[in-house]
Amino acid sequence: MNFTPQIAPLGSLWLSAIVGLLPLITMFVTLGWLRWKAHWAGLTSVGVAIIVAVFAFHMPFPLAFLSATQGAVFGVFPIMWIVFTAIALYQITVVSGRFEDLRSVFALVSDDPRVQAMLIAFCFGGLLEALAGFGAPVAITGVMLMAIGFSALRAAVVVLVANTAPVAFGAIAIPIITAGNLTKIPYQQIGAYVGHQTPLLAAFVPLVLVFLADGKRGFKQLWPVALATGLAFAVAQWVSATWLSVELTDIIASLVGLGVAVLFLRFWQPQGGADALASLHHDRDTELAAMTDKERAALPQLHDSKGAAKLDGGRIFMALFPYLLVIAVFAVTKLTPAISAWLASTDIKIPWPGLNGHIITAAGTPSTSTIYNFQWLSSPGTSLLISMFIVAAVYKVSAKDVFGELGATVVKLRFSILTVASVLALAYVMNFSGQTITIGTWIAGTGAAFAFFSPILGWIGTAVTGSDTSANALFATLQQTAGKAAGIDPTLLVAANTSGGVVGKMISPQNLTIAATAVGLLGRESDILRKVLWWSLGMLIVLCLLVGLQSTPVLSWMLPKF
Repeated sequence: MNFTPQIAPLGSLWLSAIVGLLPLITMFVTLGWLRWKAHWAGLTSVGVAIIVAVFAFHMPFPLAFLSATQGAVFGVFPIMWIVFTAIALYQITVVSGRFEDLRSVFALVSDDPRVQAMLIAFCFGGLLEALAGFGAPVAITGVMLMAIGFSALRAAVVVLVANTAPVAFGAIAIPIITAGNLTKIPYQQIGAYVGHQTPLLAAFVPLVLVFLADGKRGFKQLWPVALATGLAFAVAQWVSATWLSVELTDIIASLVGLGVAVLFLRFWQPQGGADALASLHHDRDTELAAMTDKERAALPQLHDSKGAAKLDGGRIFMALFPYLLVIAVFAVTKLTPAISAWLASTDIKIPWPGLNGHIITAAGTPSTSTIYNFQWLSSPGTSLLISMFIVAAVYKVSAKDVFGELGATVVKLRFSILTVASVLALAYVMNFSGQTITIGTWIAGTGAAFAFFSPILGWIGTAVTGSDTSANALFATLQQTAGKAAGIDPTLLVAANTSGGVVGKMISPQNLTIAATAVGLLGRESDILRKVLWWSLGMLIVLCLLVGLQSTPVLSWMLPKF
């Protein structure tokens, strides 16, 4: 019972692609229009994907079902494992009482909640994306914004939009390294091209964030520091990706952006911080009034920020300790070749029962994607768990409280786990049945104009899987092939796939669920989606125009020379 995906199983490529899009259409209609709970939208979409795989793409039902099970397990581990440990780490800081000091540390830089939001969501979130990725920045920074007075919905929207520019170089540039491994194009070259695309978005993301935080007033009052922060991040990302280190790009950019913001605020402070805080509290109170008692109980347990407390050096260090520890742990495990290689050597390769060896590629060889990699020790989630236990010991949190928080976090995440598992099940069914490659081939058939559409493939791939790495695994080789056929620089299109995924992440059901869970709005993913969708589409259009023009003499001068 072997199966080889066909590009046009219905005889017509465009018809096959339209039918292949049905699971995605189901997801976005049920989630965004019908406002279903995310886990029901995900499970329904998986069902549609299996039906399409069996009846339109001629995949045997057992293989379609087993594809879904492998995807679901991958969604639980390592994806939700990372989210679980990130939230558990945050809960330990709350139980210890140190989280109040962390809020005060950010207040030392500025007592303006809009500035704090920019520093937390964009700079600090970018640093977390650089080191961990996979939803950890959204999970941690979302709650931190609520702690400074943001409503749950506004906090979720801000952190999702902020989690864009760093994504391409996230988790020590794993999306770009993956693309390089698949296409055999040196990943440093791909990274340099990406470094000439995403910084143009990064430069303006802080401006968007202050607008989301406080509307036109926030934009008018904070544009100088927002622009300075964004430009600093963008320039550092451009320079690092091109000449320094692809792996360290986001670490460098986040720290430079944060440093410039802090320096800028020593000489200039925005007006209207008190009014903005009052507006945020009014927004939060309105949100709370519209909630049921059950919904209020799901919110993180927070208290109003009282501004900067009197902090000495020791308290500041202890407040920052969990995150300094996370940075140190990830720096050692990801950037030390010997340790990174040893951790990777502990991975357990599991040929998926009943599936491995039965999915045959167009080249006639068994697909290697049916081998599940159990990263029990090398996963970022395990590093976060170890960090959590160290933090608990340093903060003197009792074992009872630690395990109590772990248990409570599992209960809190139960529907999130189901949602993410279903989304990854959907992605695997679409990938193994050929639906994804059919959609990509159809879009790639536009010839020379394909350069203008190439970021859309990365956008779709990341929107479905929640991972820019997965989007590159799906489409990097297709982009390379399409580029060669159309006479377009293949490296440009592979980079465009990565950059397109950057703006697709904010609408991914996986990321929406992570954000909703972190801020206590599980079940309201559709509300968040409607807030971020237009930002995602707008940024996608900008990227499409940029990449399209980079493929012509108009902007080809922007690209690095190799």
